[in-house]
Amino acid sequence: MNTVRTPARLVRSLAAAALLLAGCDQGARPPSDPYDVGKMDLKPAPAKVGSERHQGAFAEGDALSMGAELKRLDPSPVKTVRLDTAHKIIEIAPGVKFSAWTFGNQVPGPTIRARVGDKIKFSMTNRSDEPVPGVQVTAAPMMHSMDFHAAMVSPQDKYRSIAPGQTIEFEFTVNYPGIFMYHCGTPMILEHIASGMYGAVIVEPRAGYPTKVDREYVIVQSEFYTKPDPEKRKADGAPLHVLDGDRLRASQPTYTVFNGVHNGMVKTPLAAKSGERVRLHVLNVGPSKTSSFHIVGTIFDRVWIEGNPDNQFRGMQTVLLGSSNSATVEFMIPEAGSYIMADHHFANASQGAIGLISTDAKPESKDLEHHNIPASAAPSDPDTVQGKLNFESKCLACHSVGEGRKLGPDVAGVTKRRSDAWLARWLKAPEKMLEMDADAKAMLKEFNNLPMPNQSLSDVEVKQYIKYFHWIDAQPAGAVKASGAH
Repeated sequence: MNTVRTPARLVRSLAAAALLLAGCDQGARPPSDPYDVGKMDLKPAPAKVGSERHQGAFAEGDALSMGAELKRLDPSPVKTVRLDTAHKIIEIAPGVKFSAWTFGNQVPGPTIRARVGDKIKFSMTNRSDEPVPGVQVTAAPMMHSMDFHAAMVSPQDKYRSIAPGQTIEFEFTVNYPGIFMYHCGTPMILEHIASGMYGAVIVEPRAGYPTKVDREYVIVQSEFYTKPDPEKRKADGAPLHVLDGDRLRASQPTYTVFNGVHNGMVKTPLAAKSGERVRLHVLNVGPSKTSSFHIVGTIFDRVWIEGNPDNQFRGMQTVLLGSSNSATVEFMIPEAGSYIMADHHFANASQGAIGLISTDAKPESKDLEHHNIPASAAPSDPDTVQGKLNFESKCLACHSVGEGRKLGPDVAGVTKRRSDAWLARWLKAPEKMLEMDADAKAMLKEFNNLPMPNQSLSDVEVKQYIKYFHWIDAQPAGAVKASGAH
């Protein structure tokens, strides 16, 4: 029997090939998953509820930013955060005082900044039974809670409602990067969010952001649903406004705003310089509307949906955000000027979702008027202000103020042409006026038989419109122009 001998050189070659193939197999293995739940902290300690009441400031913690400018990341791996609930009066628009419910005594609540892997040790006292110095109590004390979208915890344990005077403490680890909403989760959640109980948590990636920027800001978009207080109470001499439950459930806001204020960041723009790179963390808290966030004069170089750099788009003009959706956007300031932030759903912009990023601390408003930023005289009486806002949100498509006829007549001078009684009847039921009033029939014929639709205005809204029309006609000719179109 013959035996075939394998040469030693061939044996060595086969062994080397086997080792090479084994190395290729190892190299083909997928990289480690940064979102491996097996490496996440998913077992926080149980929450504690007690009767020891916090005193002093309503918000405390080195990780908190109180306004639009975002503070640098606190390097501590444990963020101690205190946000107490409080009821207070806020000013949504000039002369519009609203009975709000808050975290940290402000709307929106302070922004929390952390990094993936950080632990947040949170505490909150329900102080809704405490009067705010110098402000009358306008809402009864009630149960409140905290719901962090950034946390992975048992809602029944951590997000439980606590009574006035109680304090809750719990902790959690932030496991995912992004921009996350926090809000009160006590039923009815809709009312608690609409009353002002919301804010943002910014969680950086574990290794930080992949880009460097010169400025960093937080923009929180939200809606207010208001009506004059049925009890006719006042705050600082101005009529008090309270939550309008009917408008809230119908999703018909009276104001849509950035950072809690109508036309927020117009009088005090966000600062930037020509050539700088700016990062905005944008959160739409709703509670019910969608935002189409846009900046006039630049393009979003990078967009990270939900604030996570893994979810990247390039070269976007507008970012669509549903309720509780967010995005981080980065862009360049190409040259000196005022760059207008707006919800490009312009019904929302006309209700106040406007702001500026400007190289000028006090930009000239005349160049900004066509984006719903007033360039001329503006009313201060609350009813007149509300009439102006209602007009700009419902009527500008068909009517102008001092700029000539559109689909309907120019409203400038209308109180000199019509009596208040006629205007009230027309605003309340235009279809009935067209059946019996000669002047209404003549106007219909003049404007190509396009009838004005019934806007379902309340008696209060009708009075506000008429007050606004009288205010227009009391100003010097050409001094007033309505705004709200792009």
